[in-house]
Formats: sequence, C-alpha cells, structure tokens
Amino acid sequence: MNGIIIINKAKNLTSNNVVNKVKHILNCKVGHIGTLDPNATGVLPLLLGDGTKFAKYLINHDKKYCATLQLGVKMSTADVEGDILEEKDVDKAIFNEQYLLEILKSFIGKQVQTPPVYSAIKINGKKLYEYARKGIDVEIPTRIIEIYDIELVKFDSIKKNITFSVYCSKGTYIRSLCEDIAERLNTVRVYART
Repeated sequence: MNGIIIINKAKNLTSNNVVNKVKHILNCKVGHIGTLDPNATGVLPLLLGDGTKFAKYLINHDKKYCATLQLGVKMSTADVEGDILEEKDVDKAIFNEQYLLEILKSFIGKQVQTPPVYSAIKINGKKLYEYARKGIDVEIPTRIIEIYDIELVKFDSIKKNITFSVYCSKGTYIRSLCEDIAERLNTVRVYART
C-alpha cells in the first residue's frame, strides 16, 4: 500500500505508537511527518509504502495548534504529566481580554526558542527526555522559530486558564511557548492540551 493517510491521534499515544499500530494493521512501511506530544490530540499525517519518499517535501511546513494554558502551576515536563515544581498566585487582573490579546500578539514574529527538556530532540544520539528521566543535565540547543499569528480563543478567570490558537513555523514547541507566555503574565503555567 502506498500513499498518505491522516490519523486523528488520541491522547496518551506517542506518534511512534500510532505508526507501529498502523504498520501492524496494514503490513507496510509507515512513517510520520511531525511529532505530536503524547498529551496532544490532533492531525498526524502518515506516509505509507512508497509515500514515505515524499517526507522530505512535506515535513517542512507550517503548523496550526490550539492550546489550553493552565496558569499558576509549573510542571517538570511542561505538561500535565509531570511533577509540580512550583506554584504561584495568578493575579485575576490579567484576565482582561485586551491585555491577554496584547501579550499573545507580542509573540508574533521570529524568536529564539528553547525546546523543553522532555522532548525527542537528540543530543549525542539520545533523546532529551532520556537524559531528563535520569536527572542528567545537558545543554539544550536553541532554535529560531516564527509565530505568524496567535489568537485568544477564550479565558476563564475562575479556572485560571486561557485557550489560544497559533499559526507557527515547523519546530515550534507549544509547551515552550506556553512557558514564555506565562512568564510575560508574571506567573507559571502548565500546558494542558492541544
């Protein structure tokens, strides 16, 4: 079988879990273009058979995400799966639509981003999360990313979260973007979902 299929990835599955399941079902070569965090849900394009030859043409495209950002709690993994590292009060005054829009829009453009320590980026042949799980500190290489557009979808001052959509370049880590947004809001955060 050759071609491309689109999978709506469920939560708690890695992109490789999905690839392996499809490979087992279809009994052919399968690859994915782009990686979704296990905690994320959404579109995961898979290439089948000879379709895998097109990966180099498809992988470098821009992405769109929708994320919910829970403010006031910092987690070790930068998502809801980790251990609590820090808790900080969230000033209810930040839950003002105009203010939140200004903060979000301030991220539009090119910027240097540091990927989260719990990511699949390889350093010396090992994934960053392998080092993190063993408590080994490594220097994380920064990267240039670009935010083309970012929009406030909704916010909840009682639950202390904001939901936003973002159109960004390949290689943008939404968990890192969430940490940067929380920092500008003078609080800490946990990335809830995409």
